[in-house]
Amino acid sequence: MPDWSLTLHASIHEIDFELWNRCAGPDNPFVSHGFLSALEESGSVGPRTGWLPRHAVLQADGQPVAMAPLYGKGHSYGEYVFDHAWANAYEQAGGRYYPKLQSAVPFSPVPGPRLLIHPDYPAPEAAAQALGQAIAQACGELELSSVHATFCTRDDQFHLVRNGWLPRLGLQYHWHNRGYADFEHFLAALSSRKRKSIRRERRDAQNCGLTFHTKRGLDITAADWKAFYRFYLSTIDRKWGSAYLTARFFPLLCERLGDRIVLMLAEHEGKPVAAALNILGKDTLYGRNWGCEGEWPFLHFELCYYRAIDFAIEHNLSRVEAGAQGEHKIQRGYLPKLTYSAHYLRDPNLRSAVADFLDQERAAIHEEKEALGEFSPYRTEE
Repeated sequence: MPDWSLTLHASIHEIDFELWNRCAGPDNPFVSHGFLSALEESGSVGPRTGWLPRHAVLQADGQPVAMAPLYGKGHSYGEYVFDHAWANAYEQAGGRYYPKLQSAVPFSPVPGPRLLIHPDYPAPEAAAQALGQAIAQACGELELSSVHATFCTRDDQFHLVRNGWLPRLGLQYHWHNRGYADFEHFLAALSSRKRKSIRRERRDAQNCGLTFHTKRGLDITAADWKAFYRFYLSTIDRKWGSAYLTARFFPLLCERLGDRIVLMLAEHEGKPVAAALNILGKDTLYGRNWGCEGEWPFLHFELCYYRAIDFAIEHNLSRVEAGAQGEHKIQRGYLPKLTYSAHYLRDPNLRSAVADFLDQERAAIHEEKEALGEFSPYRTEE
């Protein structure tokens, strides 16, 4: 057996750029060194927002073999997998739920790996098991209540559950490319009524005197980012949320990720009125933030859903992930898909209560997914 040891780091910059990215892999940009460093350097994570980097590095016999994005938190905001009820119940019973540890990508409900294993390590499953165990041990040594790995992969959840973590399920809405030649080919797979509805929505959105542009990487100008941040703030204001991401984050992210950043813009008489930010993975387009000024019929659907499908078909991508919430996405071709989380709770009483809750919740999630599937717009199921 290797001699395992774990270190925690207060900045992603304490970890070698190339080493982190080798462990993270090329598929999911949200766990890349570039994405996480842009969050830190822009002030989007840190004391201001209550996301304190504590990134984990696992060594085997003194050699780093695995890593995990990890944060210390004194609240449960910006996570999208809600544990507020657990925190309230525990504190009413006299416990201290905060601070806790969170293995996640801040403010980004995007599924992806959380146990990042070096591709050259000959025993990846052993490393994954050891990493989960070491993080849980660190939680105990720091006298914290819990660790939460949210929007992890199914494999990550499997390894963590084997170490005593509790599994949790959620639902998101994803569009899958079935080898469509173009948008009309996609529409042909839908029922006649849904096909007509989408054509009408696109026609109405495009007949408002708007001009649409798709820009990537360094083609996105400083003026574009200034407008986008204004839209981002307007969306936050409408939803009574918090503007975690700073104005500096978006152009800095673009510098780090280059052509992986895809910004879809709508202009009216030469002035930008709406934009949708997407991030390109190996075979997936991830829809992220969007915002708009003014009232434009179906513009949200056109800019965030339909143009994302156009882009995915044109670039032969496997899917578009449109994120959480919004059952209205189903009728536009985005079907419900399971997401995975895992939760380590130190207190046995809290753990037992949460385990009972999660057993019931998982059954409800499966039932909900099956029920939502009946609203699929496709003539044949995917």
